[in-house]
Amino acid sequence: MIAIYKKELQTYFHSFIGFLFIGVSLFFIGMYYFVYCLLYGLPYFSNVVSSVVILFMLTVPILTMRIIAEERRSKTDQLILTAPVTVGRIVLGKFLALVTILAVPTVISAFYPLILTSFGSVPLGESYLAVLAFFLYGMVCIAIGILVSSLTESQVIAAVLGFVLLFLGYMMPSLCSLISSTGNVLTNLLRLYDLSTPFVLLLNGTLDLGSVVYYLSLTALALFLTTQAIQKRRYSVSVKSLKAGAYSTGMIVAAVAIAVVLNMVVGQLPGAWKSLDLTSNKLYSLTDQTREYLKKMDQDVTIYVLVNEENEDAVLGQTLDRYQDLSQHIKVQYVDPIQNPRFHTQYTSAGVSANSLIVVSDKRSKVIDANDIYVTSYDYNGYNYSSSVTGYDGEGQITSALDYVLSDDIPMVYMTEGHGEQSLSASFKGSLDKENVEYEPLNLMDYEAVPDKAACVVINAPAADLSQDDLNKLTAYLDRGGKVILILGYQETATPNLDALLAYMDLSIARGLVVEENQDNYYQIPFYVLPTVAASSYTTGIYGSYYVFAPYSQGILVPETQEGSSIQYNNFLRTSSEAYAMQNFENATEYGRQEGDAEGPFSLGVEAVKTLEEGEAVMVVYSSDQMFTDSASLMVGGANQMLFTNTVSQFVDHETTVSIPAKSYEVSTLMLSARTALTLGVCVMILLPLGSLAAGFVIWFRRRKR
Repeated sequence: MIAIYKKELQTYFHSFIGFLFIGVSLFFIGMYYFVYCLLYGLPYFSNVVSSVVILFMLTVPILTMRIIAEERRSKTDQLILTAPVTVGRIVLGKFLALVTILAVPTVISAFYPLILTSFGSVPLGESYLAVLAFFLYGMVCIAIGILVSSLTESQVIAAVLGFVLLFLGYMMPSLCSLISSTGNVLTNLLRLYDLSTPFVLLLNGTLDLGSVVYYLSLTALALFLTTQAIQKRRYSVSVKSLKAGAYSTGMIVAAVAIAVVLNMVVGQLPGAWKSLDLTSNKLYSLTDQTREYLKKMDQDVTIYVLVNEENEDAVLGQTLDRYQDLSQHIKVQYVDPIQNPRFHTQYTSAGVSANSLIVVSDKRSKVIDANDIYVTSYDYNGYNYSSSVTGYDGEGQITSALDYVLSDDIPMVYMTEGHGEQSLSASFKGSLDKENVEYEPLNLMDYEAVPDKAACVVINAPAADLSQDDLNKLTAYLDRGGKVILILGYQETATPNLDALLAYMDLSIARGLVVEENQDNYYQIPFYVLPTVAASSYTTGIYGSYYVFAPYSQGILVPETQEGSSIQYNNFLRTSSEAYAMQNFENATEYGRQEGDAEGPFSLGVEAVKTLEEGEAVMVVYSSDQMFTDSASLMVGGANQMLFTNTVSQFVDHETTVSIPAKSYEVSTLMLSARTALTLGVCVMILLPLGSLAAGFVIWFRRRKR
């Protein structure tokens, strides 16, 4: 076998084909590496690999077309047929020679992610998993190419047939979808030859044992079939006189069956056994919080997935497998919306999209729309409107839904109306849904008192003052140990009743808008305040990591806490000491203190807790009416929405807290100068490929002159 290996390796390098394969591979890898990683600054090497792998459909058939077909045409295969070495070893030697050629661009490309680490954070686990996927995909393509070459004497036919087979393997998922969107016996058989799906699973950042076993088993099967194709010409035996090593239809059937069964067995393994999450932020692993929740779970839940199982979202499927592995009380069922289009109407009147989930218990149900499983960011640059997926929230949504359908009571949050209050956007309401909080509008004129079941009352930026009756009902609610979230905005007219509600906690508002003169505490203009964030339960996940954006704020005046006072304060959002409150800002032409302007620092977010005879009354006050809007929150990466969710969460009496944040796909962009990017691009896209081609040409030319 070693002699065959050396002979084939020398043949390929002496005939220039080996160097051509390496050069072409390095050129395309270098080209996509230059575009994606060096020019665009993307740290994901998987982008390069996913774009390059289609090249195998052209290069591998050319590389493998002559390896056996040429020997059949020139009759030199008679030496193989009469050689004392086994055919299997001959085939393996030829295969290893071609794999060695494939390994050259693979090893060289393995240095590319390391180069990127000099310019920023790079997810190396995902990068090298992509390199492994590239090698495994190339290896199985080579095995298929060798098999095709053993079936014909024509190199041209071997190349064309090899291209057709590799193209079918690459396009198999799409072809199966065209044949039947719901799946049938034919598509189940065709999917046995699906080269793309295992490749995609590996590129997602999960070391999937099923994908690795599939490629290895398919490679071994192709090599075995190649051996049998050669054996058929070497031996002529009947079924009755079958002997080991000879061609046998029965052995071929057995080999195919073994490969199928092996992959089926691996596919049935628990998700935790057959996959390893190599993403930098563990996108597809369940957090300790979810694991602890599942350990305590003692009621049955069914998760319906609205999609044909063959067309399920691969990432979501892995997440659901992990839930089933960790709890015997969770059962996942797939419902084909084409065959059963009205299934979801049992649980919701709204329309749902494919891959949506319906989580059902004996108590209640919850629908998780597929659009909420992935976090999408939108960008409008003045010319077009684009969107991109920036995160995965599968675990957060599913764990939250489990807690919702199993909880005995769902907390109720009331949103006041009747005073021109702002309504929450869909994204802010979605954060409440994920927190398993129900919310209803509350017009105090329709109630004698704030309902006892209120977990808290939210007064969101009223445009008009409260009535005296509303004030009385809210203060009575606070006297019963109530909790109020008060979000204020600037109003030109007096608001004595809102002021009285603040005075319940000895708080007041400085006249005018806050002007921040410390450049570290504002964005672009001094009215766009970036307050100093203090560590608090309200700022969990924000403190030390994000800014909070509080445009057009008013200053909250918080008294010094006196010893023995019944009210305690927690100032978690503050201006700098250089801030002041500009009173006459409507007519101001420039920034600057005027007589009568209040001096900072001010609080922009404060918690006031008043000790009552029984229990405590709590009020949280924010002084920017634009703080809890989508536009303000997007300015700081969603931190304002996180702040709002944290605030409501503090007032919600959950038995367990299972709000798990979405896991971000985003890694910081690489920082390369144009000169550095161009220099590296020339090296990987021009110098390395040309060096390979030049070396091949020199060797080929010298041999030709001999």
